[in-house]
Amino acid sequence: MKKTLYSLMLSEDVMREIDALAHQMGTNRSNLVNMILAERVEMRTPEQQINDIFSEIERLLATSRELVPLFAPNAQRVAVRSSLEYKYRPTLRYEVELASGFVPGEPIGTLSASFRTQSQGLLELLGRFFRCLARIEGRLLPLDVTYSLDGGRFTRSLSYPVKRGGAGQGYTVEASEISRAITDYVSLVDRMLKACVGGADAETLTDMYAADLDKRSVLI
Repeated sequence: MKKTLYSLMLSEDVMREIDALAHQMGTNRSNLVNMILAERVEMRTPEQQINDIFSEIERLLATSRELVPLFAPNAQRVAVRSSLEYKYRPTLRYEVELASGFVPGEPIGTLSASFRTQSQGLLELLGRFFRCLARIEGRLLPLDVTYSLDGGRFTRSLSYPVKRGGAGQGYTVEASEISRAITDYVSLVDRMLKACVGGADAETLTDMYAADLDKRSVLI
């Protein structure tokens, strides 16, 4: 959603209360005023849509024993923490960041995975896994996504959601569908990564990905 600078004459008392409320909500004055006006005219802002998506991801992961969501309201990113069955149980952190406004045909955001470990052997193993994941998706995923691997951080673009088995480019995706697609994908990557750490080879990982892909209704 395009934003334009406007000048408004407002009461100092009103702005004082707006600033206090914005601080409580973890947002800024402009965003809060935009949200209030959007609610008045029965619109949902991109920021509210992102908040809906992340709130639903948090709900979907509430019962997970493997993934712990770290959600802050009114933020454009959500983190999910996991741990590996490896020496000292190193922590793995997934982070989803979404764009302010989704445009059909363009990425809606990124998924990154970062790992805190001093083990060079583990870093090399994780690097091999994410390069393997990129090759698997290059063969099986009917979407164009980009990847980068820099030190201890892997990043993948999140494609504009595509409905399988019918709806095409004009399909309007619901926030709940995006939440489910992101949650399922992060869960898949986490399962595959843990299988890799446990000794699974590329063929096994490919089979895991293909089996999961067959069950997905929305691709990102």
